[in-house]
Amino acid sequence: MGPLLGVVTPGAYVVTVALAAGLGVVLCLEARRRPGPWRRWAAAGLGLVLFATALSYVLALVVAGTFSAKTDLPLPLCDVAVLVAAAACWWQVPVLVELTYFWGLAGTLQAVVTPDLSAGFPHLVFFQYTIGHLGIVLAALFLVVGMGVRPRRGAAPRVLLITAAYTAAVGLVDGLTGADYMFLRAPPGNWTLLRVLGPWPFYVLSAAGVAVVLVTVLDIPFWRARRLEAGTGGTARHPGAGAARPAA
Repeated sequence: MGPLLGVVTPGAYVVTVALAAGLGVVLCLEARRRPGPWRRWAAAGLGLVLFATALSYVLALVVAGTFSAKTDLPLPLCDVAVLVAAAACWWQVPVLVELTYFWGLAGTLQAVVTPDLSAGFPHLVFFQYTIGHLGIVLAALFLVVGMGVRPRRGAAPRVLLITAAYTAAVGLVDGLTGADYMFLRAPPGNWTLLRVLGPWPFYVLSAAGVAVVLVTVLDIPFWRARRLEAGTGGTARHPGAGAARPAA
């Protein structure tokens, strides 16, 4: 299965992803080279774009009269990640940054590589999908790599526990309403990575195992810094929050 199987206009999608990747590299490099107040303004701007994207999705459905509580509530993990990433960009609260980092790179990045996008450029849904998904990944990299707000000790198991609890809550909503948010009750109609993880309900357990592996791998780059920090008494802390102070 090609990575652009679900894209109506693959050329426009590839260009959009390439532009976002270039912007991410520039922002991260400049954030490390030139620390200053501009970084917080840039993060706040990115958060505003993410929030506006999430809001536009719901409003467009309401205006069109097609909004359905069974399919359109912001309950899928990527939808929640947009709002979490926006909040992380605004306030840099450690747990929000950690969720943005791990959800963005372990989950949303897969949706970027294997998109399920039935609306082509320049349809509004095309922009909502690309800006929402690419924005989460960009926020994760800018906050952690560019601003240096590193995940704290215990971040990986903490994020996994939060994710498990949230998934259980969504499963309860699905069971009570007959919805299928996060594909917990039935497999997706279109091809996604879930299709290679086995039939329902086994792919739910397989996906959980993959999540544990990916989150652990994403946490490895911070192990050495934490050991060094512990050896020096952990003096470089984010003021009042328990995360590392943004890198200069």
